[in-house]
Amino acid sequence: MSTDVRSEKVRRGAFSSRKVFIFAAIGSAVGLGNIWRFPYVAYENGGGAFLIPYLVALFCAGLPFLYLDYALGHRFRGSAPLSFARLSRPAEAIGWWQVGICFMIAVYYAAVIAWALRYTFFSVNTAWGDDAETFFMKDFLQTGDVTVDLKVVAGVLVPMVIVWLAVILIMVVGVEKGIGLTSVVAIPVLVLAFLALVIRSLFLPGAAEGLEAFFTPDWSTLTHGGVWAAAFGQIFFSLSIGFGIMITYASYVGRDTDMTGSGTVVGLANSSFELLAGIGVFAALGFMAQSQGVAVDEVVQGGVGLAFITFPTIIGEATGGALIGVLFFASLVVAGITSLVSVLEVVVSAVRDKFDLSRPVAAAAVSIPAAAISLVFFSTASGLYVLDILDHFINQFGILLVAMVSMVVVAWSLRALPQLADHMNQHGSIQLLFWWRLLVGGVVPIALAYLALDSFRTDVETPYGGYPTWMIALFGWGAAASVMVAGYILAPIRWRRGTSLDLPVDDTEGAER
Repeated sequence: MSTDVRSEKVRRGAFSSRKVFIFAAIGSAVGLGNIWRFPYVAYENGGGAFLIPYLVALFCAGLPFLYLDYALGHRFRGSAPLSFARLSRPAEAIGWWQVGICFMIAVYYAAVIAWALRYTFFSVNTAWGDDAETFFMKDFLQTGDVTVDLKVVAGVLVPMVIVWLAVILIMVVGVEKGIGLTSVVAIPVLVLAFLALVIRSLFLPGAAEGLEAFFTPDWSTLTHGGVWAAAFGQIFFSLSIGFGIMITYASYVGRDTDMTGSGTVVGLANSSFELLAGIGVFAALGFMAQSQGVAVDEVVQGGVGLAFITFPTIIGEATGGALIGVLFFASLVVAGITSLVSVLEVVVSAVRDKFDLSRPVAAAAVSIPAAAISLVFFSTASGLYVLDILDHFINQFGILLVAMVSMVVVAWSLRALPQLADHMNQHGSIQLLFWWRLLVGGVVPIALAYLALDSFRTDVETPYGGYPTWMIALFGWGAAASVMVAGYILAPIRWRRGTSLDLPVDDTEGAER
């Protein structure tokens, strides 16, 4: 390995082995959405039948796009902006667009982790009493009218500060000792905790009815385009692809690593965890339905409603509910932390590459402003409303749009798929042949374009969530547009002295295979 390449590895940081990289990638992919989003989406879109479009989306879109992200980062050895710049200088703006999206996600993602942290302790004595919804909305978050209310909620502020201090420490420590070690420890803990939750849920009265509702297939839904769109959307949401995370992580892996095999392990592990989450969640929902004497569909809620209203209600009614609550919310905290550090790493890595900053300085320069913005907007009485709007628009018109643009540019404008495939095939156990170029250059962009256009039509016709127009314009459309504009503002800035935009020399001494 050349001296230049060795010094570059030391400067940027690297994962010590393929195993650590896989754990870190799984940690990024397995997040809050796996636990509360997948069960609800599957139930609403055909139950057991949804697994067919879901698996099609995984193998025809999710894994091929994951391989593309890996190829860009592993081939060009940089953050998202640097990798795109080394591919083609004008394409750098796409990388900064992805960086902006990750920064936006980080500032609100920490809030949900903080809620889960607080609820881990609330579960011990079921502090929410008999009315979990009123407790969450009024007592805990102290929400009022749908407007911007900057009244600080101490019960949210304190756990958010704890979350940010932990995350900043991880980011400052570095790639291997921070992100890598956190993932290697946290992912097994997460799996064991959630497995214990699933086992406990299966023995609740009514669990069988919940699982029947979850798995009973409604084959007629397979003829609906919206069901297939939901499957593609879930795969992109859960695999953390298309917005710089996997590009950045792949740049920290040695040249001789089997990247396609690693990607397959990550994708299958992520989907397996989602299926496990569905089993555990619906077993618990079946118990709740039986105890209330209602059908399962009357207690099913998605998103925040499932995590912080429905599950606390279950915990309050079940024998041994405190254990279920601690396991569930602790799982959310662990999954959230591993995902949050991966999102922030995209920004930290890009800032380090661009401005030649040390790891601690770059981590502080990114994490402290993100924490400050997060605390200002999401520890307040209106934090839930701002979070809901921002999350919807960044996902629908940030992640999906930049993913589509990046694939079209790489496949059609730069025609770079053959060289990326050749690079991945050197050590890959799964060869990227014509089928991969067809999917990445055709099938996946078309699917994403459909998703984006359908979401745009829906949000134009019906204001999202019934929120005031000015809030949607500011925190929704405005936020989604600002990350795109930021990409084109940051791209022309000169790279640090010594950064070469030429193709990097191969590093033949990499992580263990």
